[in-house]
Amino acid sequence: MAKLYFNYSSMNAGKSTMLLQANHNYQERGMSTIIYTSSVDDRYGKKEIVSRIGLKAESNIFSDNTNIYKEVINFNKSNRVDCVLIDEAQFLNKDQVAQLGQIVDSLDIPVLTFGIRTDFKGNLFEGSEYLLAWADNLKEIKTVCHCGRKATMVLRLDKNGNVIEEGDQIEVGGNEKYVSICRKHFYEKNIGKPK
Repeated sequence: MAKLYFNYSSMNAGKSTMLLQANHNYQERGMSTIIYTSSVDDRYGKKEIVSRIGLKAESNIFSDNTNIYKEVINFNKSNRVDCVLIDEAQFLNKDQVAQLGQIVDSLDIPVLTFGIRTDFKGNLFEGSEYLLAWADNLKEIKTVCHCGRKATMVLRLDKNGNVIEEGDQIEVGGNEKYVSICRKHFYEKNIGKPK
């Protein structure tokens, strides 16, 4: 029986790498997958998922108005879809998370999603909120803070490496803009620089 999976973490925990590995495993066994990533994150160009360790694959793009359920039905007409994989799942909206549930429940196709749980203010992203509520299986992917504790939070930095506390929820960036830290250092705004 198919399930909806939400694999979540803070930044730089290897989510895209895990997605690409899962995709490889399906394809190695002769199965067909569909990969999606958000139109919001175009750091590596459109239609491609790239991990920090250099793995990459072509992907489909979702934006706010993409009906993923209908797209999977159309893909499934010409080639059996064995798994749907979603990167940057935090950028899904509530309706799209419901569509992923329909893919699982109506089409009996497993859906593996990978995303960040909270933003730089400690608030849930919309996609993450509904995946945490509706997914059949939740898995935390762990990474570490500079102190060695589990990093569960993210701080946003300006171009000089100073912590930013205000701004839009979504601002795409990588190591130059975000740092993953534990809850204690999140509240202290401590990114591990020598004082």
